[in-house]
Amino acid sequence: MLSIDYFFSRLDIQQIVSAFIVLFAVIDVLGSTPIIIDLKQKGRPVSASKATLISSALLVGFFFAGDVMLRLFSVDIESFATAGAVVIFFMALEMILDIEIFKNIGPIKEATLVPVVFPLIAGAGSFTTLLSLRAEYSSVNILIALTFNMLFVYCVLRATAKVERILSRSAIYLMRKFFGIILLAISVRLFTANISALLGKM
Repeated sequence: MLSIDYFFSRLDIQQIVSAFIVLFAVIDVLGSTPIIIDLKQKGRPVSASKATLISSALLVGFFFAGDVMLRLFSVDIESFATAGAVVIFFMALEMILDIEIFKNIGPIKEATLVPVVFPLIAGAGSFTTLLSLRAEYSSVNILIALTFNMLFVYCVLRATAKVERILSRSAIYLMRKFFGIILLAISVRLFTANISALLGKM
């Protein structure tokens, strides 16, 4: 086991702050607020505690075993990120065009797992970012930054009901359109960056 002295010797405030900012931008739970509000209005509730715990478990698990897991299925990180970008792309189209692509015809009516946990919080972008950060920063600092991000995610998910009461329907509608375009841009950037890497390997 790692000693306490080793743990504190690896602590670096600058790395924690840098990793937090990067993960905060990628997870972008504030940008997902209109999606979560829209899901609730469609009768698909989101459990803040369950979404946070499952997302945290997936992200930490992928942080330690992501490379091995993807190699097990003969999938590289670029292919995984490209697939996640496609899912995010269709979610953005739903928001912008007011259409329903992901039809909830299964027995699970709540939206906690899909699309909130994956791909909004613990998506391909988050997984890819964690693996990239691991090559630059100490694992201890990345995990601390991830913990703070997950606490923020929980607070935002808990507060969506208050946001819904404060904002008017027209304001929520405009937010949904705006963040739909942002989400579309993120999906395109994620797709082009990883498809370029895939083509470079051919």
